[in-house]
Amino acid sequence: MKVAIVCYPTHGGSGVVASELAIGLADKGHEIHIVSYAQPFRLRSFHQNIFLHEVGVSSYPLFKYPPYALGLATKLVELVEDCDLELIHAHYAVPHAASAYLAKQILGSRRIKTITTLHGTDITLVGADQSFHRVIKFTIEKSDGVTVVSEYLKQRTIEEFDIQRDIRVIYNFVDTQRSAPEHVDCTRETYAPEGEKILMHASNFRPVKRVGDVVRIFAKVQERIPAKLILIGDGPERVFIQQLVKELKLIDQVYFLGEQDYLEPLFFCADLFLLPSEQESFGLTALEAMACGVPVICAETGGLPEVISHGETGFLFPVGETGKMAENAVDLLRNPERHESFKTKARSRASQCFNADRIIPQYETYYEEILKSGDHL
Repeated sequence: MKVAIVCYPTHGGSGVVASELAIGLADKGHEIHIVSYAQPFRLRSFHQNIFLHEVGVSSYPLFKYPPYALGLATKLVELVEDCDLELIHAHYAVPHAASAYLAKQILGSRRIKTITTLHGTDITLVGADQSFHRVIKFTIEKSDGVTVVSEYLKQRTIEEFDIQRDIRVIYNFVDTQRSAPEHVDCTRETYAPEGEKILMHASNFRPVKRVGDVVRIFAKVQERIPAKLILIGDGPERVFIQQLVKELKLIDQVYFLGEQDYLEPLFFCADLFLLPSEQESFGLTALEAMACGVPVICAETGGLPEVISHGETGFLFPVGETGKMAENAVDLLRNPERHESFKTKARSRASQCFNADRIIPQYETYYEEILKSGDHL
């Protein structure tokens, strides 16, 4: 198949999944064209079946903001015509799905199918904005196919937008080969030279991630056992978090590592991963941690209960229950036998349920179904 994958190039779940999907499909011999405004960070290595196309947007004094959505639609039209593409797969509703629809209309009678994958915030945050609501509903209804990353997100999409059409759930996935212990050099001593336990969190440091709760959980844990905290990512809350760390006198116990392209080497240093988010449509970082054998303590919200097995691969608690999260973290870290059981079950669940070799064929099958179906107008 010849497929255009439209995605954001920045750190975040939708860009990661789109890039990893592109690699997996290319490995199977499909011709994949990545379309974005910059090179996605997970696609910096050459692959003979992956072609990168950056969307250029002209700047005119008339426009207060560059019309990226129109530039993207134009680029998609050109690629369909020049490369004989069969399918446009838009990751994230705004503006990718709208641009894909516009491209299809411009192409007219030429057969091209569009699939939209909803990742979460395009429904739960952007979709809640009334200035985008009708456009998102329209593009969902007009796409030839629609997928979501969890059962939770499917139900949320149906409820928020009154969607009557079929929506396919295809979970996010991990490359378990890259998560194999023998392929990762752990530098644990760099962060815990005295053998302290290591807790970890990774996110875009936005309010919905409740990174302050991560620090408060860690503060309670390190009062009872020697521990270090590694924070990965960047965003608007970082300055606040740094100030909180200073106020709690934890400067020597907390590492801020900024954005990282690949998390596996760091996950293999961790004993626990914390994700107390207010909202998660899936929780890709939690899955990536599990694949590396790291138990997860998180909020019982969104799609996280579909990823985490409470009491087996981690713990789920109501949003804001930092006391219970800290208490169970301490109990688990103090019990080496139970902790090892959680690690084994976490890695096993990630491999058995969310392995790329299991999930990517589901996308292939869905592509084939959509290509054989009639036009959805």
